[in-house]
Amino acid sequence: MDPDDYRRTSYETWGAMAPGWERRRDYIWETGRAVGEWMVRELDPKPGDTVLELGAGPGDTGFTAAALLGEGGRLISTDFSPDMLEVARRRGTELGHPNVDYRVMDAERIELDSDSVDGVLCRFGYMLMANPAAALGETRRVLRPSGRLALAVWGAAERNPWAAIGGRLLVERGHMPPPEPEAPGVFSMGSEERTRALLEGAGFADVRTEEIPVRFAFTDVDDYVRFATETAGPFAMVIRRLSESERQTIEMQLGEAFAPFAAEGGYELPGVALAAVAS
Repeated sequence: MDPDDYRRTSYETWGAMAPGWERRRDYIWETGRAVGEWMVRELDPKPGDTVLELGAGPGDTGFTAAALLGEGGRLISTDFSPDMLEVARRRGTELGHPNVDYRVMDAERIELDSDSVDGVLCRFGYMLMANPAAALGETRRVLRPSGRLALAVWGAAERNPWAAIGGRLLVERGHMPPPEPEAPGVFSMGSEERTRALLEGAGFADVRTEEIPVRFAFTDVDDYVRFATETAGPFAMVIRRLSESERQTIEMQLGEAFAPFAAEGGYELPGVALAAVAS
């Protein structure tokens, strides 16, 4: 897909996902809490710092950092989707953080001065961007020389059956094209080598990575499909367009594929995030 076409489609898709992310905010955060907390811990924000969050979604990773910045510090919570940014704004108001600015912002064209922030957070964002190299270059530009970036992306598909199984079924049944190497997508930065190369190419000299396991719990296949339909970006948009009979067929195949992950109360689908801290 042409990058500009991808950006337009992505903008529409994530705007459509915003209500579901708001409804599922607690579940999404709790499932990936270990990832967000690792990122904030490794960023190590200090009172008085300015921290930028890119692709903030509901904003919880940034809000975890905001609590450490004090009255003299500032969190700039951003997303390229105005609808998603409003989800974060409502959550920040609920939490009572007084030190947060909310801005619609494209991570590939960050509208901030060079050397203007002390830290950057991006949780599951770069992998979905049309040009992650440009976004990481912009990240390095706005960071002060001593600044640090903490990010997370999803690891390889075979390590993340919670997302890979459904995607594979849709590809096999002709509803989605096979993923192209290095094209934007949930697993596009799943290798440590590619993520490190992108970071070093953007000018980050000190890069450290760590794998963080997660588990997605669902009571049954219907629970999984509802979650995916409300939150899963391009995957969700495909599911929403399926006929009822085709949807039933895919749900049956999902049940068969999920059998190895059966647990008390439903299913526990494993996943692995690849987290990195760079300066």
